[in-house]
Amino acid sequence: MTIRELITLMKSKHHGVWNGTPIDESKTRDKILYGNPDVECTGIVTTCFASTDVIRKAHELGANFIICHEALFWNHGDHTEWLSENKTFQAKKKLLDETGIVVWRNHDYIHSGIWMENQWVDGIFYGLMQVMGWQKYLACDLKRPMVFEFEDATVESLAQEIIQKMELDGLRILGKRTGSVKKLMIVSHLIGPQDNQILASIEENDVDAIITMEMTDFTVNEYMRDSAMLGRQKTIFAAGHFNTEEPGMKYFAEYLPQMIGTDYKITYIQSGDVFGFIEKAC
Repeated sequence: MTIRELITLMKSKHHGVWNGTPIDESKTRDKILYGNPDVECTGIVTTCFASTDVIRKAHELGANFIICHEALFWNHGDHTEWLSENKTFQAKKKLLDETGIVVWRNHDYIHSGIWMENQWVDGIFYGLMQVMGWQKYLACDLKRPMVFEFEDATVESLAQEIIQKMELDGLRILGKRTGSVKKLMIVSHLIGPQDNQILASIEENDVDAIITMEMTDFTVNEYMRDSAMLGRQKTIFAAGHFNTEEPGMKYFAEYLPQMIGTDYKITYIQSGDVFGFIEKAC
């Protein structure tokens, strides 16, 4: 089967309706970002970001098809006209040409839903729950935002669990740095416009901690810090955007055979922890 045919098949196996509206093929971010899709697929790699190292590893595995969740060329919509003289763009493009890799972005479709537990669920956040092993703690339906209830979790134990299961090098936390966590909510972007709604949701759900992607320093971030200073159990596990969503693409590699069969070698390659840490000098 060609890569184009595989993409068409995969799209048909997703819900294809996001926020109540069918995905518009003329506007979706889920484009073939690079390469010739009319070639036979030799193997598939799933990842969050098709980084230079991921491309190299995919080629070493003999795979010519990368399914990523985020943009390939560092901007919303993957516009490249502004990059023609950019040295990093030229080098990455050369690598893609040399390896014959085809890159397709699965963003809108996987968020629109995969069929699990007799319903359409957001494939990224359902996958995150699966990788974390938190199914038994789910305290809501399978819609976002997901809320989990724990019996004996602490800030410290959850931080270590997130680091280990998300395969991170460390974890930024804000607010209360010790104490028990009874309820945790996974929120998405804290980037301004919706932050007040997320803050209200934190209170309505009476959660002690959240896992978030981007953060606006002057909204929920400062609210959680003030809350902790006032003696309330409020913590942010600030894993970062790619780190939070990457487990969803790890799970997608396990789910893919249900969509396309078992004729293809499917491998998940972690694009890697976004952050490095320099420890304070003594």
